[in-house]
Amino acid sequence: MKKMYFLTLITILFDQIIKNGLLLFMSFGQSIDVISDFFSITLVGNTGAAFSILSSNTLLLIVISVVALNLIYFFLIKGKKLNDFEQVSYGLLLGGITGNLIDRVVHGQVIDYLDFNILGYDFPVFNLADIAIVVSMILIIILVIKGDKNGVSSKGK
Repeated sequence: MKKMYFLTLITILFDQIIKNGLLLFMSFGQSIDVISDFFSITLVGNTGAAFSILSSNTLLLIVISVVALNLIYFFLIKGKKLNDFEQVSYGLLLGGITGNLIDRVVHGQVIDYLDFNILGYDFPVFNLADIAIVVSMILIIILVIKGDKNGVSSKGK
């Protein structure tokens, strides 16, 4: 479990250091071209969830995040002996959710900055916490497909 909590903490720390560093040196809407026509650092605030759904419902999104963190802990983690793969999966998930939760509580919005334009499609701007959540969900899907001993299984083990 130490690995999971360490990864959770590292994810939160890096996420918050990057966001707060950018807030010190950039203003909202400012963009720095890193790789022309492909990748920019663009500072934006998102008052919603993924793809701005539930925009301006900060309190609801805070409640959803806190409930999600508790459900994940009590139903998937507490009292279980997690293998390394599970610890990485849940550590990234907890770190990502908490990183964005901190933004909502402190700033009233999530701070996003990674801006990609791939083959003419300008993807929604996102952040490190979002990456952690997406990667963790991919890992958890792998756990479900292969089945595991801790109840996260599509095979009923």
